[in-house]
Amino acid sequence: MAANKTVPTDADVEAYCAAQPEARAADCRALIALMQCASGHTPKMWGRMVGFGHHHYVYDSGREGDIFEIGFASGAGGKGDISLYVNATGAERAALLARFGKHREGKGCVYIKRLSDVDTGVLGELCEAALRELRA
Repeated sequence: MAANKTVPTDADVEAYCAAQPEARAADCRALIALMQCASGHTPKMWGRMVGFGHHHYVYDSGREGDIFEIGFASGAGGKGDISLYVNATGAERAALLARFGKHREGKGCVYIKRLSDVDTGVLGELCEAALRELRA
């Protein structure tokens, strides 16, 4: 079985933020503060994603691996969307996203253009919901 590509690294999280355009760097730093507070974990680079915490998963197929509990990634050069990895599911997720603000949904994440487009209080609730599910 192939090794997972998304693994924690020793890359500098602040350097990742500093490499973004000014407004996006500010959004990244704000996301770090919010997700660190919600998770209780310091940020760590997982490839090109900033992750918080650690989760070991095992699929029904037998494939298993490790990933962060919650996290985000900034589009290349700050031009793309910010991907938010807050994988709450079900009715709670739907209710929170209805109040979240301007976003679009992907299979495993929520995409936003900028943090000012969304309600950061609701984002905190999404983080907490995702953490509850993973930790249950």
